[in-house]
Parts: sequence; C-alpha cells; structure tokens
Amino acid sequence: MMRYQTAATTIYLPVWRSRFLIIMLLLGLMALSGRAIYLQSLNKDFLKQQGESRYSRVVELNAQRGKITDRNGEILAISAPVKSVWVDPQQLNVSSDQLIKLAQLLEVDVAEIHKRISDKDKRFVYLKRQLPPETAENVADLNIKGLYLKREFYRYYPTGEMAAHVLGFTDIDGKGQEGIELGWEEILTGKHGSRRVIKDRIGRVVENVERIRSPQPGQNLVLSIDSKIQYLAHRELKQAVELHRAKAGSVIILDAQTGEVLALANYPSYNPNRRSTIRKESLRNRAFVDTFEPGSTLKPFAVSIAMETGKIKPTSLLETAPGFLRVGRATIRDVRNKGALTVSQVIQESSNVGTAKIALMLPPKTFWEMLSQSGFGTSTGSGFPGEVNGVLRPYNKWKLIEQVTMSYGHGISVNLMQLARAYTIFASGGELKPISLLKRHTSVLGHRVLSVETANAMSSMLEAAVQTKGTGLKAQVNGYRVAGKTGTAHKRLENKKGYAADRYISTFAGYAPVSNPRLVVAVMIDEPSAGHYFGGAVAAPLFSEVMAAALWQLNVPRDAPGNIVSSPLPAKFKEEG
Repeated sequence: MMRYQTAATTIYLPVWRSRFLIIMLLLGLMALSGRAIYLQSLNKDFLKQQGESRYSRVVELNAQRGKITDRNGEILAISAPVKSVWVDPQQLNVSSDQLIKLAQLLEVDVAEIHKRISDKDKRFVYLKRQLPPETAENVADLNIKGLYLKREFYRYYPTGEMAAHVLGFTDIDGKGQEGIELGWEEILTGKHGSRRVIKDRIGRVVENVERIRSPQPGQNLVLSIDSKIQYLAHRELKQAVELHRAKAGSVIILDAQTGEVLALANYPSYNPNRRSTIRKESLRNRAFVDTFEPGSTLKPFAVSIAMETGKIKPTSLLETAPGFLRVGRATIRDVRNKGALTVSQVIQESSNVGTAKIALMLPPKTFWEMLSQSGFGTSTGSGFPGEVNGVLRPYNKWKLIEQVTMSYGHGISVNLMQLARAYTIFASGGELKPISLLKRHTSVLGHRVLSVETANAMSSMLEAAVQTKGTGLKAQVNGYRVAGKTGTAHKRLENKKGYAADRYISTFAGYAPVSNPRLVVAVMIDEPSAGHYFGGAVAAPLFSEVMAAALWQLNVPRDAPGNIVSSPLPAKFKEEG
C-alpha cells in the first residue's frame, strides 16, 4: 500500500491502482501501435483511395471532332475549344453576391440558377454550355466551391447557309444531326480520353497527376464540293427562287467523269451556326429527300432504249398530227399540232405524242430495265442520310397508259440527284457514274447502260434541244456547246389522286462542253408563281448561269469559238473573280 502524507493527515492508497493505470496505458499504447500498423500496412490501399477521393479526380478529355474541308482544302466545318459550367449541388457553396455575378456572366436569370441548383439529390447540373474562353476565365475567378468548368468543343461552319444542306450540323454534345455530320459520324467522332488530376477545395485543377488514356481526334473528311462553285450555285439559285416567287429550288453540279458532287444547293436554306433559329422545314436536303415527277427530262431515256434495240433511228419519221393521241380512255396532247417529226425533232421540240408512240414500240420489261439501270427507283449510293429511292413500279403491274406517261416523266417519281446522275449516261458515252460526296483522285468506271453510238446520238439530239426551235434555248452558254432537256410537270395533289391545276415543277438537266463533257447540272424549281412555269423559261436560264459560272471557275476550254462574244460570262462573274 502506498502512503500520501498531507499537512493534516496521511492517505493510504492500494498498490494495485497504480499498477492498473500503468497496464491500461500500456494496453492503449499497444492498441494505437497495432492500429497504426494496420492502417499503414494492411489497409494501406483503402486509406489511400479514401484520401485521394478527397482531392484526386479522373477528368474526361473530350476528343476533337474531325475537320471537314472542300476538295481544295478550304475549311467547311471545324471544332473550336470552349468550356461549359456545371455544378455539384451537394458541394455547392455560393454567396448571394457570387450568385448575382455568376448570373450576369452566364446571362442567365438568378431565379433560373436557383431552380437548377435546388435539387440536392443531383451531383451534376449544367448551368451554361459552350462559353467563350474569356467568360469562362471570369467564372473561374469567382472561386465558387462546387462549381466546375468542363472542356468541350463548339462546331463552327465558316460558309454559313451556303453549304448547310450538305454539311448538316451537330448538337450541343457534338453528335451529328444532319447531312455529312450525321452520315459520317463514326469517322468524324474521335475517342474520348481521361486523366487524373488534383483539385483544390473549390474544384480547381492544381496538378496533373497522370494521363490514363489519351484522346484520339476524329478523322478529317475531304469532300468533293468546290466551295467557290458551291457559292456561285447557291447565289444563282437564291436569285432564281426569289425572281420566280417559287416555293423552293435545288441545283446539283456533278463532275461528268468521276461522279463527284462539286456543288449541291437548296433554297430556302439555314445557318447551322444559329441552331436556335433553324426551322424544321428548312432542314430537308431537297436534292436527296424530295421526290417529284421529272416531266420531259425523262424523254431521252425512252428514246435511247428504242434506238438501242433498233426500233428507231434519229432520222425515223413519226406522225404527231393532229397534236394528240388516244390511249384507251386517256388522251396524250402536245401544246400544238407539230405534224411529222423525226426522232431527233421529237426530243428537240419535246413532243409528248411522239415520245408516247416510241414508248408503245417497247416491251414493258425493256423500258423498265432502261429506267432501272439508269438509277431510278434505287438509291444513288451517295451515303447521304435520309435519301429516298423514288418510285418506279414493277413493269408487270403497269397499265398501258402508265407505260406511255412514264415515257415523258409522269407516273414515276425521282429525286434531283437521281436525275443528275442519270444524265451522266449521255455525258460519258453510255456509262452511269457512281455518285460521291467525298473527293476522288481518279476517274471511275461506271455501269454501262447504252452503247457509245446510242449515247452519242442522244447527245446530238440533246444539243439540238438547246438550239433554235428547241425548248431549252435559254440554257445556252456563250463559248460552249451545251446539251440538255427541259421538263415541266404538274404537281401531284398531297394525299389525293390527281394533279394540281396551277402548281408546277420546272426542271432542266444537261451537260457541257458537248465535245468533252466536264459537268452535269440538274435544276429543279418548285412551284414558280411569277407567271412563267415552263422548264425552258424558269429552269433553263438558271442552268445557263450556273453552268457558265462553274465552267469559268474550272477554266474549262471553250468548244464553240464561233459563239464567243466579248465577255464569256456576265459581268458579275468577272467582278467577283
């Protein structure tokens, strides 16, 4: 027993109490030592993970989307780095002053921000997407805990509405929504990467620890489009649609030897850089997704197969008097009684009666095979998303009147790209060329549809169709030999049988120079309402303007020197270079 003595008394304490205290201290020390060994050795990985979770983060690294350029390297679509602002409502700690300043920088109402951050069950809420770099820096300077900046990319289209229907656009997350952006999404989209970083208490990156996976940027695309020719085509089309007070219009320019699409324009158009203002009806690439009855632009195909099978020759004589032909209960009419015409004149003067008589010489299967092999009723193979096939009914379901009306472009529906492609048959000596929206480096073999002799004979007829007495006189181009055909068709009534009496589709398809065809151009004007509606008055002049501009831009040698005037182009082409 231990003794403690004070001034007044002496206190005796049991010896076991001091020993018990020493033992307890030793046990506590041993427990602490054991815990330290456990934490630093046996449970090291868990503790490290927990510690890192307080300051270490894995950040996603967005991959940059591939560029889209024209055939000459001009940028048509490019992605620029931007930043988006997001918050973690569970970590957010923001003062009233900070919130007001944040709302001002983001140009968002304070009440709207309150609404977004009020749900404490969420861990990720966007406040504003794709901020300019300087704005993002000002937001970061507010030092708001729980507010973060995410690196993203903004897709920009330097040409605006000029090539909108070809390119399409991406959504705010960088995914293709229309056009090339959608159709070639897998090629353009890269693979996202990730890295480990250390962040401070308000979420700012203070150190890059390691790169876990490097981002792989998307591949670049080189289109067949020539941006200068595209500009000229878009400008001329816009002027023509407005001049004729039309509902819409489209124009396509193809390389006659390679099948490359050098220009494709639709009007009305839209600006892909202003996504919030885009109207749904303006998104359609009419050249691919709208179908129409091509009218007389289809006559060369009926005449060609009749020549190919030996039924007729260019000089064969057909009687079209008295200007109409009865087929069953139906009556086929010309605009006037044209009397006896050669086959060449049937094309030149666009005689329905003459073409109908030629169609009646053909077995239905033979005529159907010609149309099918010319690409009607099937996809062009361009890869453009949403392309329609048009309608070419099986020949065994045709009535006699259907075979007749199809010969001059009624009872069949096509899109403008199919029509433009089909004319490569006459421009390339009988071959149907494959269409490409991507640049090709060599000429390509097409599918032979006609013999060289038949194709050349038809080419001569189509050249006559744009000369004196031809319906396409206004399609002429100074300094060049041009071949082509006009088309005029009543529009079908929507959801009803029959045709509208006062609504038309005006078309023209052709190529130049005839001596060595370089370009195929197809034009469609939907519902011209300024007084004229015939293809020769509405579509042919647009063809002439577009073809002249494109030939000049490509510096194609002239093949009609006797037709050269002081200036081979309108002054506007010279001025704009």
